[in-house]
Amino acid sequence: MTNPVLVEVLRGDLVESAHRGAVIVVDGDGKTVFAAGDADQPVFPRSAVKAIQALPFVESGAADAYGFGDRELALACASHSGEPAHAELANAMLARAGLGPDALECGAHWPSNHAATIALARSGASPSALHNNCSGKHSAFVCTCRHLGIAHLGYVRPEHRFQQMIRETMEAVTGAPHNETNRGTDGCSIPTFAVPLQNLARGFARMVTGNGLDAERAKAARRLMSACMAEPFQVAGTDRADTELMQAAPGRIFVKVGAEGVFCAAVPELGLGIALKCDDGAGRAAEAMIAAVLARLLAGDEALSSTLAKAARPVLKNWNGIEVASLRPTSAFA
Repeated sequence: MTNPVLVEVLRGDLVESAHRGAVIVVDGDGKTVFAAGDADQPVFPRSAVKAIQALPFVESGAADAYGFGDRELALACASHSGEPAHAELANAMLARAGLGPDALECGAHWPSNHAATIALARSGASPSALHNNCSGKHSAFVCTCRHLGIAHLGYVRPEHRFQQMIRETMEAVTGAPHNETNRGTDGCSIPTFAVPLQNLARGFARMVTGNGLDAERAKAARRLMSACMAEPFQVAGTDRADTELMQAAPGRIFVKVGAEGVFCAAVPELGLGIALKCDDGAGRAAEAMIAAVLARLLAGDEALSSTLAKAARPVLKNWNGIEVASLRPTSAFA
């Protein structure tokens, strides 16, 4: 199946580029509410599923044992920009467990936030694993290992007990197999598994409704989702789509980006989960797609839907600040 064009890029009045993809929205029982494209095709969700991967962090009692609140829980689900507040919070999480940045096995890279990179370079310091966009997730991983008495060395490897816990959790929540046949390696070195978009959407519908989850897991899921919506800056950062979309409707929208044009999201008040993939991996198109589907789902709130629809049609400017192009969702979202 060839996926439909979901977003077009206009320069003047002409279409310059087109982005194909697939999107699906399901309810807590797995019933499809809206779909476009092939939602059965397996995709690597990458960082979009961090909130599900964080369930053992809460369920094990580690988050409570170290006194973590919404900020830390949100960072555990984050792909942050490496801004000072992100790096400092990850470091503080590790310190609570008697650990330091050297416990992280995600690798180091410069912050994705330009101002943070400039400030770090001017200080004469080099980036550490704390600046890695996944440092919050990895800090939660090693804190959980520490709490459970599991040796954290090598925690990123597929055979490590903690990765087995995450795999079992992902299978239970999404209903999709996670094994050697669909396994790859994520950018932060942990395993990532290709599963259908419909399973990802179902997983996030379950995260907000509790359908198909036992009482303790449902409670942990709601706690993580609520934390992300309460602390959207920790989930991403300044001028990031995840943060801005959640800030547009406090407590009403959960959004999480994944690499290569993936988004997972949920609308708790409607009990819906969302998953999408931009075929060519373009982040700008994927951002327009998630804003467009949220605008459609929340059409009953005219003001909010209008704000989301505007986010789905960003204007592109050149270095002189001149508007030169724009993106628009296609009629697939009508």
